[in-house]
Amino acid sequence: MNIAEVRKVVGKLKSNLFRKANSHSIGILKTNIKGSGLQFKEHQVYTHGDDVRFIDWKILAKTSNPYVKTFNEERNVEIVVVIDASSTMMMGFNGVSKLQAAIEICCLLYLLSKETNDYVHALIVTDEVINVPKSSGDQGITHFISVLEDFKILNSDGRVNLERINDTNVDNKQKYLSIMKHLSRRREIILLSDFHDFLSSDFLKRLIGRNNVHCFQVLSPLDEAKKIPYSLFASSGVLGKSGLGKYDLAGKIERSSEFGKKLKKLRIKEKYLEDFIKEMR
Repeated sequence: MNIAEVRKVVGKLKSNLFRKANSHSIGILKTNIKGSGLQFKEHQVYTHGDDVRFIDWKILAKTSNPYVKTFNEERNVEIVVVIDASSTMMMGFNGVSKLQAAIEICCLLYLLSKETNDYVHALIVTDEVINVPKSSGDQGITHFISVLEDFKILNSDGRVNLERINDTNVDNKQKYLSIMKHLSRRREIILLSDFHDFLSSDFLKRLIGRNNVHCFQVLSPLDEAKKIPYSLFASSGVLGKSGLGKYDLAGKIERSSEFGKKLKKLRIKEKYLEDFIKEMR
């Protein structure tokens, strides 16, 4: 995994990102907090020049004295990054797998979140749903990488473990419910997957329709060779549990088209880190 490249991208992009942040664009994400993004603090007696939008009309009706609501501004956002670590995410381009790209994007968010007082909470979906508690900055990356190594997703040298065997019968409902636990009004959900074996169409439609869910389809050149009917054959640990396995990809990319613009594409043969940031601004 190329953390040096991640840091290079952060250095080039962060000043521009933070300059454009405003009350409706907290940190690096366009949040969906309604109104002013404020938390109620207390009532104060209305004085000339106060914003009439904050007058508490119920108190005025009861007491005939005008009071205004005061607020503390909410600045931090919790970013939940959901990474698909299924077998097809092991495919890639020029030595970079789709899973590596997803992990690097998550590390990018850890670094940027430190600058904006946001937090990143990672969920890795493989033969179980692995929960990495929220953190930010280098500390967050260190913990994140450590968890990936503990579960044999990364080798000790930081490279994606292409020999890891996944259970291909993970329950879709379990995945969906694990993600749904994190769907609250002050969280932004980022899905990083090729959407081959991530969720069934029914569950995916329920997620994609939400304003605070951002779906990114991580693609290798092979994924987009849809005009040529093909199947993949691979040894154990890559596309199946044992033996020489066959995996049909024809038609899977076609089905993703039904989600329209909500499903943003990240191509690993291109500058996917920069492309991700451009999509999120």
